Amino acid sequence: MRLVFAGTPDAAVPSLRALAQSDHEVAAVVTRRDAPLGRRRVLTPSPVALAAEALGIPTIKTDRLDAAATEQITALEPELGVIVAYGGLVREPLLSAPVLGWINLHFSLLPRWRGAAPVQRALIAGDEVTGAAVFQLVPALDAGDVFAQRPHAVPAGATAGSVLDALAGEGADLLTEVVDAIASGTAESRPQTGEPTFAPKLGDDDGRIRWDESRDAILARIRGVTPEPGAHTTIEGTRVKILAAGPGAQDAPPLSPGEPALHERRVLVGTATDPVVLDRVQPAGRSAMAATDWWRGRRDAGTARFGS
Repeated sequence: MRLVFAGTPDAAVPSLRALAQSDHEVAAVVTRRDAPLGRRRVLTPSPVALAAEALGIPTIKTDRLDAAATEQITALEPELGVIVAYGGLVREPLLSAPVLGWINLHFSLLPRWRGAAPVQRALIAGDEVTGAAVFQLVPALDAGDVFAQRPHAVPAGATAGSVLDALAGEGADLLTEVVDAIASGTAESRPQTGEPTFAPKLGDDDGRIRWDESRDAILARIRGVTPEPGAHTTIEGTRVKILAAGPGAQDAPPLSPGEPALHERRVLVGTATDPVVLDRVQPAGRSAMAATDWWRGRRDAGTARFGS
């Protein structure tokens, strides 16, 4: 088939590469415009744009699938549109422009976690299993009939970044299988069943640690917002990023929420239940470091408290 592929971040690159290596023709790639990155705000192509260039595939760069983008895509006469984390909505008339419409690779087991941040929300909620789904794109958010799903057990201690990396590879295989089935006329889709849950995009406040929550809820939040938007807290009014943390030992002393202590060369912080161990942190204006080194260098280590 003749395809148009829409995607932007690293998570979409394995799918693009898999389709480019398949028997199908990727006529063009649609991705968001170059964005300013780093302290110098250098305009940088998206990961998908870079992959498309390496593959020799023409690219349409647009932040909105507006009338101009619709005209460009329609002129290519695609049979099927494929979208993976593009970062924008496909509306009519573009939704019906390809003969077979659009399919979407989504990183959850639908209808759970419809929306922009399914992996992050799944980990924050403490889900032990997530997955990938390929479904028919419809006007309603992530509500179309599902062609195939593949579950993925969440490893202990996994972050949203590591789970998304795994799902990006597994999802690329699943997506290619569905595209092959659509091309051969053997694809079957089924309506989603069950009560939907939603996964809106994360903001900075989603990474704020609330020490009056349970240890497990705090650790789940840290894993769910790592690497983006990142977990953070304050100590005596100064912001600190939490890059890695884990459960305290069974013999850890009881601590009130936000109360720190150095126990067996490890920095503990109290929660509503058991303490959390801080492994790596990044104080404001400084580089990442071991939490123990940071704590030992504080003059107020005996009196400071973490805020929520």
